[in-house]
Amino acid sequence: MESNSRSNCHGDMRRTCSRSSGGVGGSGHAIFPPQCSHQDQSHSRSVSGSRIVANGLPICELCSARWRSLPSLRSTNPSPRQPPPSPVPSSQPFFRPMEPRVFDDDDPVDRTPRPLRGDQHRGASAEASGGAVALATHCECSALARDASADDFAVLVHARATGMAGAVGAVARAPLDLVTVLDVSGSMAGTKLELLKQAMGFVIDNLGPRDRLCVVSFSSGANRLMRLARMSDAGKSLARRAVQSLAAGGGTNIGEALRRAAKVIDERMHRNAVASVVLLSDGQDTYTVPRRGGYGGRGANYDALVPPSFAYPGAGSRCAPVHTFGFGTDHDAAAMHTIAEATGGTFSFIEDEAAIQDAFAQCIGGLLSVTVQELRLDIACVHPGVRLRAVKSGSYGSHIDADGRSASVDVGELYADEERRFLLFLHVPRARSADADTHTQLVRVACAYRDTATGRGKNAAGEDAKVLRPWGPVTLERSVEVERERVRVEATHGIAAARAAAERGAHAEAVEILRHRQRSVTRSAAARAGDSTCLALSRELREMRARVASRQQYELSGRAYVLAGLSSHAHQRATSRQVMSGGVAEATRGGESAQVRSGALETSGITMSYMTPAMLDMLGRSRRSRELLQQRQQQTELRRTF
Repeated sequence: MESNSRSNCHGDMRRTCSRSSGGVGGSGHAIFPPQCSHQDQSHSRSVSGSRIVANGLPICELCSARWRSLPSLRSTNPSPRQPPPSPVPSSQPFFRPMEPRVFDDDDPVDRTPRPLRGDQHRGASAEASGGAVALATHCECSALARDASADDFAVLVHARATGMAGAVGAVARAPLDLVTVLDVSGSMAGTKLELLKQAMGFVIDNLGPRDRLCVVSFSSGANRLMRLARMSDAGKSLARRAVQSLAAGGGTNIGEALRRAAKVIDERMHRNAVASVVLLSDGQDTYTVPRRGGYGGRGANYDALVPPSFAYPGAGSRCAPVHTFGFGTDHDAAAMHTIAEATGGTFSFIEDEAAIQDAFAQCIGGLLSVTVQELRLDIACVHPGVRLRAVKSGSYGSHIDADGRSASVDVGELYADEERRFLLFLHVPRARSADADTHTQLVRVACAYRDTATGRGKNAAGEDAKVLRPWGPVTLERSVEVERERVRVEATHGIAAARAAAERGAHAEAVEILRHRQRSVTRSAAARAGDSTCLALSRELREMRARVASRQQYELSGRAYVLAGLSSHAHQRATSRQVMSGGVAEATRGGESAQVRSGALETSGITMSYMTPAMLDMLGRSRRSRELLQQRQQQTELRRTF
């Protein structure tokens, strides 16, 4: 259809548009811009509803193509009376415009100040409360004997973003620039494509008028289906038509798709405070990375898939993280995980294809609640004898000065109510006998960040971490917070080791590593006390054991499930692991549940780690919309039957 449109309507500047005869120009002499592919009635609608530019000529409302001359709307030659035109259907067909050389045709962003939440006079108290980030520290034990020293004394640094509803007096959330990159290769034909369209419809419905969306589709090549458009009523209508126009066929060119997405992000004229890319694929790139490199993709240069402008610099800022979604069991999980890690995004695994909308909803719920960007933690030793030995920061870049007296962690962005925990390991010297202090000041923690709602840079500080230094024997009181994080970090290292063993075919070794880590988790004091985080981690490790037990199971779903888990724990951010009903391990068949404001949300097959209230709320909306759609379909079937 696209090729026919171009051959009939995309001629030289002096060529007559045959489609417009009797339509826009009437005489058949209307001159249309070569890049505009809207035909028939779309031409007249584009002219009548166009935007006027400085030279007095219009721009096509649908594709932003610039007209070279204004066509006459009256015929100069008499023609036989034509029958009245048929009414314009409410659902207009979508015609993909030719892509401009530079993607600078994005809609302007809305700079209108948003109204304050709550009473105006309460805004000042919000400013005085410390802003959008709260910091806390926890020592592994409350006391250390005066005559004792420690080389690996653990201190937990805890950063938490305030909730959007709880930020009294805060302005509304920051708007989002979202580029969705959708696989429409031949393997997506049928049910998969229909589920993708349904999921994208949910995303469009839940974007606000200040958010902007661009849709890129790819198979053997990649196409920008629509400009980066604000999600007003008109923008949403355009986006829905773009999504409904998707048709499956061809190969899988992930590299070209990401290059097209990078072009959209890099060349936009206007910029919202938050930008992100969502990439979904059910296959393996056969263009940029044509060779799999053997069992498990070893040797494949997946970094070649990532455009240079998307590479995460690691300095607390990023162009736009790419959140990747492996759809079904035939996608290249190693490639998708590499792309996410290289850009500061997360990798999610959608084994249950029917749950694609839930997976998108969970991600969108986070992106629509970003409250903090460019967050950097700064740690400084207070006592002259204290030194920093190590910082456990996962995927977040950290640096310890050469003298061990200070360190920093580049965290980046936080969703509302999202938390980050980092373990510090310190050398703590013996207390001097002549020192009258009853405690030792260990470290001071502060942070700098940008508040996305206001665009202003801010700073926050937490209380100094300190430990009591009594004379004589000490009865240790272990911190549950520190132990929970230590268990999680050790489990994450175990997952990475098990993955490495499975990749080289040592599946029995991988199972044993995970069994050992699971045993350590369940025996921890936190798990014995009923800590929900440790119990969920134990179930996750048991599920992984079943999925790495054999080469067949690992290739089918184990690699994707393990990599999604690693992505989640390394970033301390929820990733979707939408597994088939019942999963693999017996422990997951019962599912889990979470209470949200809208009521109980059944989450069978979903890993709940690091979920925020905003993500849970959006997930609940998705579930309810799916249930409503199923009810309508059942009612339609009943009417057909009777």
